[in-house]
Amino acid sequence: MNTPVLERTLNKPAKFSIVDCDIHPTRRTNAELTQYMPKRWRDHMNTIGIRLPQPFMGTQPYPRMSAGNGSRMDAFPPNGGPPGCDLEFMQKQHLDPNGVEFGMLQPLSAGSSTMDLDFGAAFCSALNDWQAEQWCERDHRLRATICLTQEDTAAAIKEIERCVKNSFFAQIAVPPRSIEPFGRRRYWPLFEAAQHYGLPIAMHTHAYGPYPNGASGNTTYYIEDHYAWVNSMQTTVMSLVMEGAFERFPGLKVVMIEGGFAWAPAFSWRMDNHWSRMRSEVPHVKRPPSEYMRERVWFTTQPIEEPEKAEHLLDLIRQIGEDRIMFSTDYPHWDFDDPQHVFKVRLPEATRQSIFRDNAKALYRLG
Repeated sequence: MNTPVLERTLNKPAKFSIVDCDIHPTRRTNAELTQYMPKRWRDHMNTIGIRLPQPFMGTQPYPRMSAGNGSRMDAFPPNGGPPGCDLEFMQKQHLDPNGVEFGMLQPLSAGSSTMDLDFGAAFCSALNDWQAEQWCERDHRLRATICLTQEDTAAAIKEIERCVKNSFFAQIAVPPRSIEPFGRRRYWPLFEAAQHYGLPIAMHTHAYGPYPNGASGNTTYYIEDHYAWVNSMQTTVMSLVMEGAFERFPGLKVVMIEGGFAWAPAFSWRMDNHWSRMRSEVPHVKRPPSEYMRERVWFTTQPIEEPEKAEHLLDLIRQIGEDRIMFSTDYPHWDFDDPQHVFKVRLPEATRQSIFRDNAKALYRLG
């Protein structure tokens, strides 16, 4: 895919303000992160490293296996380091020219997927401090995401309680590739904490996990893996509905990030159809599944689907709900969506403002 060259993005005037719900900060070196760790875990990081449930070290998970990080070629900072590591360059290339009023940081945390839960908790805690101090305190447009180890709910709740004292944190990150289906009761304490503090749970597509990346085994190509993320989104939503999590926690709000959204209407119709015939098995699901989805689930735009007839996208947006879709760019990754050109169909002005700004400001309670 061709990406915008540097000259086309620097100092480009913004036509309107936006809230970007998917910005990926990265660290230049591990030292940026380990400074926030106790000595024990700093030594662990430096001598043992991050062990994930995959057989490879120092590379992206199969089938990506890329030496880079899948970013725009023009996003490498002039002073070195990987894309997304330099706040000043991010401001110059993305935040300022694209009129980002608020930006939601989405660190791609390996800490949530480590099998060593104690190290994972220390990693996530350091990642949270790094976000707040190195990014949000330096640019108040940015908001942080509470990263945690969802497989250790006690440690996860402790981390939530620690971070909510800082107003920069606006959501709780949980990857959709958990050890058990995410609606299962072992995760309910996280839902209770999220509801108590009024924070949405952000479920960003996740490359790491304890299982194959495809429902029927490991895929051959990255293109297959990239699509398989949608499957994990669908099964996660279904689990939250059918296990009764949405019924048990009426204030629970979930944001599905970087998994598209065009699949949502047909998926909700299919769940409604099965529920109407098999509801006796799940009496705790008191309403049609589509109603829970419509009220509790939000979607970000990137990667946006492009129907053969562009105007059909408007039909999909209306079926999902114009108030449930929020704009995202995925900066600085290769499939970045430019806010000036992402929609191939003209949006009504009220719809445009809702998607690009107002829905996110309402959900995250942004001033």
